[in-house]
Amino acid sequence: MSPKDASALAQPPWLDTQAYPFAPRYVELSSGFMHYVDEGRGTPVLLVHGTPTWSFEYRHLIKTLSPHVRCVAPDHLGFGLSERPGRFSYTPEAHAAALKEFVARLGLDQFTLVVHDFGGPIGLPLCFDRSVRVSRLVILNSWMWPFDDDAEMRRKAAIAGGAIGRLLYEYVNFSLKVIMPSAYGDRSTLTPAIHRQYLEVFRDRRARVQVLHALARALSGSRDFYASLWAQADALKSIPTLIIWGMKDSAFPPSLLARWRALLPNAKVVELAGAGHWPHEEEPDAVARAVLDWVVSAR
Repeated sequence: MSPKDASALAQPPWLDTQAYPFAPRYVELSSGFMHYVDEGRGTPVLLVHGTPTWSFEYRHLIKTLSPHVRCVAPDHLGFGLSERPGRFSYTPEAHAAALKEFVARLGLDQFTLVVHDFGGPIGLPLCFDRSVRVSRLVILNSWMWPFDDDAEMRRKAAIAGGAIGRLLYEYVNFSLKVIMPSAYGDRSTLTPAIHRQYLEVFRDRRARVQVLHALARALSGSRDFYASLWAQADALKSIPTLIIWGMKDSAFPPSLLARWRALLPNAKVVELAGAGHWPHEEEPDAVARAVLDWVVSAR
């Protein structure tokens, strides 16, 4: 795929350019072309999404932050407007390696890191990488440890990642049509227009297995990777951290927030009682204000 071909992918007919009015950019990585948003100037803020979404989920943050700082928001390979290479493994380890390459290609050597959902185990390895400096951290309903001592999360992982889960992902589009709406604190905030921006990316049943179910399997299958991250977790204590948590999250319940609190007792925590798994989608103004205050206060 040439850069010209990659750029052509940036404007599919379903893309809502009013909600997401950002200039498309692409960088060629060793595994494929990665689409990203790069808006604003000044101190970089790297926004790392999870599954089954893409950088569209950060549109409100980008609009609020970009007049003050530089917002960089990539789409993981296989997601959003990025290429979907056939030989990529789509595990969190592979995504983390691609993100590290992306950061190096853009020359981002110091930045604020924002992670959500699988963006945690994908993005947080950058905090342990001596070639870059994460100056501040924002965690939105995310994690980075094995679920060895969490029976409920192990149960969810076994269902989603197993054979039945695979069929549900492929034929029902389970993660987008069932899990995503159920994890909202108020389902009415996931309007049909917003939902469409996520559904359209995975109309292809094969892609749902290749990309989305790969991460469902990885909830259990990448246990050793999470353990390796957790073994380095003390290094996060030196990074000023803001945690914003939607307390009605049925996917990542408040017990995961308690784990972060225990690890990072000095972190600033914002609990949003009415929000679910996507607080930045559900209460965008509150989240944007909190993140802007956190980023600007560091300057």
